[in-house]
Amino acid sequence: MLRRLLALALLAAPVGAEVVPHPLFTDGAVLQRDRVVPVWGTAQEGERVEVRVGDQTVHTVARAGKWRVELQPRPAGGPYQMTVRGNNTLTFNNLVYGDVYLCSGQSNMEWTVEISAEKEQLLAEPLDPQLRLFLVERHIAERPEATPVNQAGWNSPRARMSAVGYTFGRYLRRAEGVPIGLISASWGGTIAEAWTRREALAGLPLGPSVRPAPGEPNHPALLYNGMIAPLQPYAIRGAIWYQGEANTGRAAHYQALLTAMIGDWRKLWGCGEFPFLLVQLAPYQQPSAQPADSDWARLREAQRQVARTVPNTAMVVITDLGDEDIHPLRKQPVGERLGMAARHFVYGEALEWSGPQVESVEPQGDGLLVRFSHVGSGLVCQGDQLTDFALASAYGKFHWAEAAITSPDTVLVRCPEIKQPKRLRFGWSISPRVNLVNSFELPASPFETSL
Repeated sequence: MLRRLLALALLAAPVGAEVVPHPLFTDGAVLQRDRVVPVWGTAQEGERVEVRVGDQTVHTVARAGKWRVELQPRPAGGPYQMTVRGNNTLTFNNLVYGDVYLCSGQSNMEWTVEISAEKEQLLAEPLDPQLRLFLVERHIAERPEATPVNQAGWNSPRARMSAVGYTFGRYLRRAEGVPIGLISASWGGTIAEAWTRREALAGLPLGPSVRPAPGEPNHPALLYNGMIAPLQPYAIRGAIWYQGEANTGRAAHYQALLTAMIGDWRKLWGCGEFPFLLVQLAPYQQPSAQPADSDWARLREAQRQVARTVPNTAMVVITDLGDEDIHPLRKQPVGERLGMAARHFVYGEALEWSGPQVESVEPQGDGLLVRFSHVGSGLVCQGDQLTDFALASAYGKFHWAEAAITSPDTVLVRCPEIKQPKRLRFGWSISPRVNLVNSFELPASPFETSL
């Protein structure tokens, strides 16, 4: 009887909570170089917490069961040991400072290395110990959660990683020579509203408003709460985003939606206007026999406008990489084009990272003269004649047009049926078949414009 009473007394006694860092801070973690790095976790109320990395030591006191400290900037390098000490002591090894990127979106970002067209080459290569992968598992939540669902820390299997994300990081490792950390958080078939905080969606037309079935992710904020919020405010260098297929039915609202999501992510991460690099949708299905409107074309135009209007945002074009399937298997060129954009926007390198982008349109005779930027040493037609240009009058229907390169950066577009063209489309279909590229063979972006 006495033994039982003692046991009950021990169970009723308060037990000191152990200090626990956020799961991103573990063996092999990549910490963002050259900027303040928040480190946070949980502990007992009032518990003194010490965090040491290399010769830097910071202290705080846990309040409401939470603590947070900030490590001062360090250059790329390592390995370092991190010690977190409270009522208990935890030690993590082989941390490095480098550049950390978030990789997010729907199925074409989630598409793994092991099912990509380049799987044999990529999986046969030796693992790069300075390219580290953190895979966030699929998870939805009604409210923002504190920790992500993850199985292997920063040692997530290469085969299960996003093929676009992995080849992006692989490209940057070779180009920049610093450690790269990739945090992959994607879910196929999902809408952008699900990746956006509810507060950021205020005033915007939303996707499905009915209460989702259990496990259904396509509802506002569910994926933000379960897969993005748990990562904040882990210091990152930038983000890559491949999404939009699930939003084509509401393409008219996508520009405002994505603009709001980018701004809110940047605010909550606290890393300033970090570079946000997105992938324009690839061609899908068969091309149109005649010029016609297209939700997919409108979604691509919304993506183009986001890249033009949101600071420190860029878009890569992959009209040459699509096929009849909604999931093009070639992912390495997508990742590498994102890497090229990062070399310009993140690392300040003077290289041509984009295909031709429309800059101006003006009347010339009975046609329209289109001027492009990002032409390299000049525009190139990959074929006998340029394709996928269409003209219309102010209120009439579109007709296929003849187009010819007239200078290194201009194309003249004419159509016998349209004597006074006022509207111009290029690559405007679910499956554009465009052959206008720059001297680096990067394809021109589809667009719509009017006088």
